[in-house]
Amino acid sequence: MEGFSIISMFKGADPVVQGVMLLLVAASLASWVVILEKTILLNKVSRTIWLFKKIAQKLENKVEPETFPGFTSLITEAGVKESSDTAGGETRSDYRERVERSMRVILSGRLDRLQSRITILATVGSTSPFIGLFGTVWGIMHSFIGIAESGETTLAVVAPGIAEALAATAMGLVAAIPAVVAFNKINSTIKKITKEALAGIDLVGNCLARIRFSSPRLQKASGADF
Repeated sequence: MEGFSIISMFKGADPVVQGVMLLLVAASLASWVVILEKTILLNKVSRTIWLFKKIAQKLENKVEPETFPGFTSLITEAGVKESSDTAGGETRSDYRERVERSMRVILSGRLDRLQSRITILATVGSTSPFIGLFGTVWGIMHSFIGIAESGETTLAVVAPGIAEALAATAMGLVAAIPAVVAFNKINSTIKKITKEALAGIDLVGNCLARIRFSSPRLQKASGADF
């Protein structure tokens, strides 16, 4: 059965099919690098956002950015700085929108980092099956040409060439399926992170608005410098 091993099929394949196989291997490796990187990063960010929301839920009359984990301290700090600016005749709703918008800007920058390079997965997932199919079609054409030249049509002659060609399609699917699954999963996780982060920002904004529009007595008791 050694004659039908992956290595032997690669060595016996047409140069074009070999090039297709190498391209698919490279695409698969690239997608797995992105998958592993994003899995580690998203797990870390999910934990950070979970803590951010949990701390935000416990806020009362004071917001201290340093108590928030990781990059969420920068998000909170942006809101606190924006809250120190006053605008005459500003309603509580307008105040909250302005403060929360400043925090969403910082969040947006972080989300852009999470989404970087996931287009690689989309590209691999959408193109690999067709690249593999091209290798298969080319390999079969090459096999038929060889059959015509040799005049042999026995299974022993036909099978190796067909197997080599079909291996390209299989490699295309092997590269594409994990990429598509990972792309959907990563997008789903980023959406969940975004939703949780926005909920945390809403809680921080509400607390800052409560401090701003509370009585002077409560502001003094909270120690907030607004």
